Amino acid sequence: MIGAILVLAALFMGGGTVWMWEKSTSDWRAYGTASYDAGVTLYYALQNGTAPPAGIKLTPLPTDDQVHATNGSFRQIAGAPAASRITIVPILPDVANQITGASVTMAILSPDLTYGLADLPHRDGQTAAETMGAITRKLATFCNDPFVVARMGDADWVEIDGNAVWGCAAAPPDRRILAALLAVVATGILMTVALNLPVSFSSFAEQLSNRRRVGGPTRYDPTGPQELQEIITAVNSYLEVEREQLAGRAAVLSGVSHDLGTPATRLRLRAALIQDTDLRQKFETDIDSMTGIIESVLTYTHVEMGAEEPRNLSLTSLLDAIVANYQDVGRPVTLRKAKDVVLQGGKSIFMSRQGYGVVSNDRDTVVYGRPVSLERAITNLIENALKYGRRATVSLEANAQSATILIEDEGSESSAAEIEKLLAPFQRGENTATIDGHGLGLTIVATIAKLHGGQLTFEDSATGVTARLAIQRS
Repeated sequence: MIGAILVLAALFMGGGTVWMWEKSTSDWRAYGTASYDAGVTLYYALQNGTAPPAGIKLTPLPTDDQVHATNGSFRQIAGAPAASRITIVPILPDVANQITGASVTMAILSPDLTYGLADLPHRDGQTAAETMGAITRKLATFCNDPFVVARMGDADWVEIDGNAVWGCAAAPPDRRILAALLAVVATGILMTVALNLPVSFSSFAEQLSNRRRVGGPTRYDPTGPQELQEIITAVNSYLEVEREQLAGRAAVLSGVSHDLGTPATRLRLRAALIQDTDLRQKFETDIDSMTGIIESVLTYTHVEMGAEEPRNLSLTSLLDAIVANYQDVGRPVTLRKAKDVVLQGGKSIFMSRQGYGVVSNDRDTVVYGRPVSLERAITNLIENALKYGRRATVSLEANAQSATILIEDEGSESSAAEIEKLLAPFQRGENTATIDGHGLGLTIVATIAKLHGGQLTFEDSATGVTARLAIQRS
């Protein structure tokens, strides 16, 4: 519907613009023709003493003004504009009447301009009347009310008042500039509306791609074209079904976890009655592994659902608290202080060098996120660093857009490429026999990173492997 309306609007505006342009052109052509015909008739009136054309009045100059005009002092004629520009136009008689005919001398006084005569039409056999018509048509070309005097041969000078024919008031309205402006405005409006259509789709696509991020909407308002509204409605229905499926999955896992609690407790009690120590320990290990797997899957599902409400939090304080908790129990975890950030200033017209600024390392990095999820992610990475290495070093890098938490282990025998393969669910390394886990720790961390608009990556360092947990600050 919008496309059809735009097409009709474009046709209407285009037709209106063409009509205004052609109408103005036709009116000005007729205006020029009328001025030309009046000039031809005026010549014969000067020559033969006949009545001048309609709208033109011939008035003989007074005696004093006759003297001024004969002497060429046209500015001293009564009624002439002060400080005017003078255009002298001599019109020779026809070729057939050069011996007996008389020439016409015209003086055109204008306060604004001097009329150019070089572009007047000239052809072989052109009559003096046609030349007079070309001159009056030129007078009509400009919006000006000139003061015109003329005489035929040695006759008296007469004032020619023809502003009713070639003056500003007689000129038709010129709507060609208005038509051009209308065309430009109409084109701009149509292009804006036309370009806004794909922008609406692109904007919704961007929102949809970021829906899992912190603060993303659970549903979208149907706006824009009808096609886009139908797409948004379908997406909302899909998201609602997806949320119901995730909620049902979490409910089933919660029920399974709860229902397995009682049998697991009975198994522990019965395993305690086993006299064989090795067999009893194997039973208890299997029971712990079974319940741990269920709890890990339940945790992953809750993280995937993003049930926790985001809020503003200090990432610096969160790291301090997590590291302090590990240090309280004697775990080898340290927090490396952030480096001062050197910012390069912009160029200035007053200085040839760019300035520099330093942001202190004791700044507080505030992010918009889920504190419990972030704490779980950071704790999982620290636990992995302690499992695969001897110690863990935590640091923080931040800029205006993102914050990156770095956990560096020491003495790890794995490479960054090998650890990145463990991001898939239930993937464990080659040392599963000596290290506890269920293969969901890094998967949960990667999911939390995506929920915060970031990602989890690994890179090899001088002492081992460094995990980089990058999140968006807003």
